[in-house]
Amino acid sequence: MNHLTQLVTAEGGGGNNFLVPDMTFVFEIISFLIIMFVMYKWVLPPVNQAMTERQEKIKAQFDEAAKLKAEAEATEKEHQEQLADARAEASQIREEAREQGAQIIAQHREQAQVEAERITTNANAQIEVERAQALSQLKGEVGAIATKLAGRIVGEALDDDDRQKRSVERFIAELEDDDQGKSKKR
Repeated sequence: MNHLTQLVTAEGGGGNNFLVPDMTFVFEIISFLIIMFVMYKWVLPPVNQAMTERQEKIKAQFDEAAKLKAEAEATEKEHQEQLADARAEASQIREEAREQGAQIIAQHREQAQVEAERITTNANAQIEVERAQALSQLKGEVGAIATKLAGRIVGEALDDDDRQKRSVERFIAELEDDDQGKSKKR
């Protein structure tokens, strides 16, 4: 006999060989297949469905996150544009304010210059009036003094008003001519 058969017989007879399938093995295989069928029919579908639902939820969350990210980026871009517009508008307002300030300053300078010219013109006119009054008063006083002096020199009174006026006017005219001649020589 061969060596393997001796080994099998030595251990307890020919029916107890673990390499030869017996009825329990077939029963175990059938039980395993029944369990697999039950799992495939009633256990795996709910598990697969739960996994599919979970995957869909995760995908939906990722889609929502991507959507929110896109919205946030769009909002940020819009805010940046609004900020740039606000800065440009502020710059334009500052420039307009500078221009208006320059215009106001120019208007006030022009008004001040017009006012100064008016005051100067009025002052010159008033000075001219006062000069004419002073000259008229001076002519009268100089005429009276000159007539008195001439009367003392001549020795007779020069009381004739018309003659006195002509003499005074001729004397003042000669003085003015002398002053103007001196001014031209300078």
